[in-house]
Amino acid sequence: MTTTAEPRQETALAQQAPGPSSYRQPFGPGTIETTLADEAVTLDLPPLRLGGLTIDVPVVLAPMAGVTNKAFRALCRAHGGGLYVTEMVTARALVERREKSLQIVHHDPHETPRSVQIYGVDAVNVGKAVRMVVEEDIADHIDLNFGCPVPKVTKRGGGSALPWKTDLFEAILSAAVREAQGLPVTIKTRKGIDDDHLTYLEAGRMARDLGIAGMTLHGRTLEQHYSGQADWSSIARLREAIPDMPILGNGDIWSAEDAVRMVNETGVDGVVIGRGCQGRPWLFGDLQAAFDGSRERARPGLRAVAATIYRHAQLLAEQDGDELQGLREIRKHVAWYFKGYPVGGDLRAKLSLVETLDQLEELLSSMDLDQPYPGADVEGPRGRAGNPKKAALPDRWLEDRQIHDDQRLGLVDAELDVSGG
Repeated sequence: MTTTAEPRQETALAQQAPGPSSYRQPFGPGTIETTLADEAVTLDLPPLRLGGLTIDVPVVLAPMAGVTNKAFRALCRAHGGGLYVTEMVTARALVERREKSLQIVHHDPHETPRSVQIYGVDAVNVGKAVRMVVEEDIADHIDLNFGCPVPKVTKRGGGSALPWKTDLFEAILSAAVREAQGLPVTIKTRKGIDDDHLTYLEAGRMARDLGIAGMTLHGRTLEQHYSGQADWSSIARLREAIPDMPILGNGDIWSAEDAVRMVNETGVDGVVIGRGCQGRPWLFGDLQAAFDGSRERARPGLRAVAATIYRHAQLLAEQDGDELQGLREIRKHVAWYFKGYPVGGDLRAKLSLVETLDQLEELLSSMDLDQPYPGADVEGPRGRAGNPKKAALPDRWLEDRQIHDDQRLGLVDAELDVSGG
């Protein structure tokens, strides 16, 4: 990322997220220094319109299991506008009102607009789940997951394996749109199963014709998982093929500059941010600045990072009503927050075992918190990547595009979990 100016001001965005009334700031105000990015990397993009819903900043937080809970959404929302989606929840678990599923789709009063992502492999269950969201006023927007590459999902015919079966895909979309009663329904999918079994163009046309309000394409196949580079040219082809439905791009957006480049190269109506914001909730401030035509970018020093980690842990503890559980949850975020920062392995190891907020404060306070933003080492890919792997699919799944009775029976187990992630 190119910058053309020295740090010029500070902002306290990290302190704006709602939190416990007893919240303390043990590391000072946690202000985030900013710099000016190259003037060329700004963009004036209109609001994103999904049915009757208008998103002023055309940026969406991608659902990530165990990450995009209320605590993390609050941190991200404090930095910039956009649409902040819940973790994925299975249709069956939601209809059965399982406690964890109801927790996943719960929004705090300050969260608006409200967005949930539903995963399902049965049109009846998906229809019931959508109807429940509408009748109980759970959300203002529903996204359907057809992009998950996790083997436990795809081996049962769900996630990014499902669009291959066009009759099942059509049935689920039809049921969702019918039961939504005008509430905008969007879909998120991948290019296909592998390069020989692509589904995204056909899926896009079907979605548009069935009344889906928008589509997100992750420029990878199921077989790629998160490896290699996302194919943005496929996103551009989808945009060109379907000019009359909002298209959003997803994959390898690690900075505001990446987001601007994706819009310029593909013509999408907005971007969806997944792994790029892990440990970097301030990325949404950079995105809003870029889309507003501003060159200002966040460059947090270690003190601001420590303040955000502590704040995140507090929000998790409050969310779970259990300090120990909240601290267990923050552990996986620590490596993401400290990516590129000179934090020793011994301290990282101790942070991975922290059990109380007091312990967390003590360990964070032991660092040299006056260290500045380290530069390029912080940028770029983060989160899971791995290698391509053979797609885990039901038996004979690729033989044809219609689902057989024996395969339909196998779908029964696909929604046993509360979340497919």
